[in-house]
Amino acid sequence: MMSRSYTNLLDLASGNFPVMGREKKRLPRVMTVAGVISELDDDQANSVTSDVPSSVVVDRVIIVANQLPVKAKRRPDNKGWSFSWDEDSLLLHIKDGLPDDMEVIYVGSLRVEVDSSEQDDVSQLLLERFKCVPAFLPPDILARYYHGFCKQHLWPLFHYMIPYSASHGGRFDRSLWEAYVAANKIFSQKVIEVINPDDDYVWIHDYHLMVLPTFLRRRFNRLRMGFFLHSPFPSSEIYRTLPVREEILKALLNSDLIGFHTFDYARHFLSCCSRMLGLEYQSKRGYIGLEYYGRTVGIKIMPVGIHMGQIESVLKLADKDWRVGELKQQFEGKTVLLGVDDMDIFKGVDLKLLAMEQMLKQHPKWQGRAVLVQIANPARGKGKELEEIQAEMQATQKRINDTFGSPGYEPVVFIDRPVSLSERVAYYSVAECVVVTAVRDGMNLTPYEYIVCRQGISGSDSSLESSGGPKKSMLVVSEFIGCSPSLSGAIRVNPWNVEATAEAMNEAISMADAEKQLRHEKHYRYVSTHDVAYWSRSFFQDMERTCQDHFRRRCWGIGLSFGFRVVALDPNFRKLSIDAIVSAYSRSKSRAILLDYDGTVMPQTSINKKPSQEVISLINTLCGDVRNTVFVVSGRGRESLGKWFSPCKKLGIAAEHGYFMRWSEDKEWETCGQSNDFGWVQMAEPVMQLYTEATDGSSIEKKESALVWHHRDADPGFGSSQAKEMLDHLESVLANEPVAVKSGQFIVEVKPQGVSKGIVAEKIFTSMAEIGKQADFVLCIGDDRSDEDMFEIIGNAMNSGVLSANTSLFACTVGQKPSKAKYYLDDTTEVVIMLEALAEVSSPPPSTEVGSGSGSL
Repeated sequence: MMSRSYTNLLDLASGNFPVMGREKKRLPRVMTVAGVISELDDDQANSVTSDVPSSVVVDRVIIVANQLPVKAKRRPDNKGWSFSWDEDSLLLHIKDGLPDDMEVIYVGSLRVEVDSSEQDDVSQLLLERFKCVPAFLPPDILARYYHGFCKQHLWPLFHYMIPYSASHGGRFDRSLWEAYVAANKIFSQKVIEVINPDDDYVWIHDYHLMVLPTFLRRRFNRLRMGFFLHSPFPSSEIYRTLPVREEILKALLNSDLIGFHTFDYARHFLSCCSRMLGLEYQSKRGYIGLEYYGRTVGIKIMPVGIHMGQIESVLKLADKDWRVGELKQQFEGKTVLLGVDDMDIFKGVDLKLLAMEQMLKQHPKWQGRAVLVQIANPARGKGKELEEIQAEMQATQKRINDTFGSPGYEPVVFIDRPVSLSERVAYYSVAECVVVTAVRDGMNLTPYEYIVCRQGISGSDSSLESSGGPKKSMLVVSEFIGCSPSLSGAIRVNPWNVEATAEAMNEAISMADAEKQLRHEKHYRYVSTHDVAYWSRSFFQDMERTCQDHFRRRCWGIGLSFGFRVVALDPNFRKLSIDAIVSAYSRSKSRAILLDYDGTVMPQTSINKKPSQEVISLINTLCGDVRNTVFVVSGRGRESLGKWFSPCKKLGIAAEHGYFMRWSEDKEWETCGQSNDFGWVQMAEPVMQLYTEATDGSSIEKKESALVWHHRDADPGFGSSQAKEMLDHLESVLANEPVAVKSGQFIVEVKPQGVSKGIVAEKIFTSMAEIGKQADFVLCIGDDRSDEDMFEIIGNAMNSGVLSANTSLFACTVGQKPSKAKYYLDDTTEVVIMLEALAEVSSPPPSTEVGSGSGSL
């Protein structure tokens, strides 16, 4: 028999999120008044906006990460635990960039396993003394979540390692994904226990918690939430291999702001959103944003920095530390190159050793003089690949030392143990150059630490360098790490090119001191001003800016599983009430009804574009009422529209966005463009043909009045790029022609000037007013960008007097999306239902044929 908890886990991973009820005693909510703790009851805990009287005076931020910034160890008597801040944790120093009066709460797991009988006491202690909320993960979930999905799937993939075979990276294991989802749910429950959704900000960190935004957004629609990814984000070609790719993307998009270290990482993420979700980003006043169901999801590009205060406090002690003197004595007369890396397969330590070997071969002058000191921090992950690389490094080190070593000289010194910051500072003091050859790394702050340590403490007469002269440092860094773009004075290398890396190492230690000094000064100016406080302040300010409209907009959640998202719309934008429109329709005497075709009365997905008999019948009924002027306003050609709607004798048709118009079937087609000169076609078509031949999946549509280039079936990135290029090309070629060149959704269109659906609407209203039938009811409905022109004209027509101030206006878009219309209907089915309701209350046509309806105009 399967346990209830396990079936719930399966439901969770498959996307059936149960209501997170109260399973045990909740943690008390942390208030901002010292010493006051109020207990949440179930009703309050399950409400979207808490009714607890808030004493919050300033905002509060909840920082969520896989691990809390605290160290835990058993007491000597084995009774209970003792805790202390982890000064090396980046999360601990985030508060330095936040307002002084802002309260910070941490949510995360501990590095140690706490027995279930002690968890409540530990939670209370951490909350009261450290403002930390621990998430205790069951051992089986922890193993599959962290060592499983995070380290076997996400970490390798985000560092460009694709599981080509079961022996190389392993196959996707859905049970590990289920554990990842379950762990994220546990973190969400801990956040929910302490959050005040109307006042708090939530800042989530790194790839361990990428689906957490969906859990929190599902519970609190208006929650102000940011996410920062500390690892690389791979190119779309790599990311698309992940079986749960869309689930993770959509979960991240439930954040308000998503941060990356570099533009490359952000560009890859945006490319994935474009290719997989059809979302295009926009840059406005320097800010990048993705429009996602009415919400603007901000994209932040800001590399993290180091904590200057922590480094400088260690520097004050470092000169006096015996280790510094010992190292200077050990490496006296030697030129030291230093590497400080975590032991994992992406840090390129093996390539660094090979480069050192190559340098000693190519430049014998360094034999007996150059030493590579490699500090290898303990591995966080495990696996066969790591074991193979460790074996290779040991073999390479032995080979180099056997070949080039001599009594009292080891070319490679390997330190395979944890090294504290104070000891690292000592090694930085004797290093002429730091070498980072990671093949892929999110940020890597080792170069930053080295630069600050080489600078020493301002105002101090003692320096970490051997002399009190000008400060200098040199860096050889991989071009594949996040800090590389920020260090313009470093020698950048492709670590896979061992010979080039060896030459870069030789260049770095051979460079003149004056040049080293200039590069060091440039780096120090950047690193000292772009520290962790600057990073956190910048991110938080952008999160405030992105979230500033949250409580002004109407929000609601739609979608199941990880397809869940929040739709945010202007408070004046609401669903069209059929009762309200029928009531206004029944009272009115002169009505204008303007209908788009594709996407409005005809589904976009339909292959057969001919209108159904039901639609024909409805339109005929509406046209039969003498008080109605009914038009179909479409981008389609007049031939197809005329043929399809031939049964509707009194229907007005505006084809090709209004270039051709006729008021009824017995009337002639009118031309509404400013010019009948189509000589421009001979200029525009060859240009479009060039791009069509160069862009697989694109095509040209020739209309009577326009040329349209379609790239819906082309590669999304290339098609979009070609469309922008073509737009510029056509605008240049046709600069003196009476045409407008516009881009739309997967199209570039050239059409005569003075042609738009908005002008059609204005002409209809004006014509009705001229014959004494000024409209007192207007229904205008459409689904795409071209229909926005009609919606805009409707608002202006009332101000200009074309429509009276008492006119009942119903501008309605199809689909819940930002629009100039004030109303929406969800889809074409609802449009047809609404038209049926109007048809039911329409007056039947008179028995004697009278020039009326559309034809009367």
